[in-house]
Amino acid sequence: MGLAKQSTTQARQKWEADRELAERLPELLRTVAETQEALDQAREWNAPVEELHERGLALDEALTEAMRAAYARERVLVGPKGYVDRIYRRKRLARPEVREVTHVAERLLTARETHRLHGIQRVPPRAA
Repeated sequence: MGLAKQSTTQARQKWEADRELAERLPELLRTVAETQEALDQAREWNAPVEELHERGLALDEALTEAMRAAYARERVLVGPKGYVDRIYRRKRLARPEVREVTHVAERLLTARETHRLHGIQRVPPRAA
């Protein structure tokens, strides 16, 4: 098996894995909305700091999974050839449907980073 063939086979395998992850994107976006709502309700009800921290971590995990699925969707739209041919990948990234998915992935990335900086409630250390 030649190097080029092996590379194409690996690209196809990666593309299949990304396709499976990308199919979960709508479900993961619903999970993000639900965990965000749960965190907002907990803040509204003046929940204990520990609960706010746990819900904040749950939202961080949901945002991370959704972001990964969105970037996987981008790679699926580019196609398996995009894994081995960078010029082909750049051309495909310029297509409107791929740019739209890229925009969603970048918004999720920004939301996750903003949440990590300002949204996760810190738990004070306990006295020993």
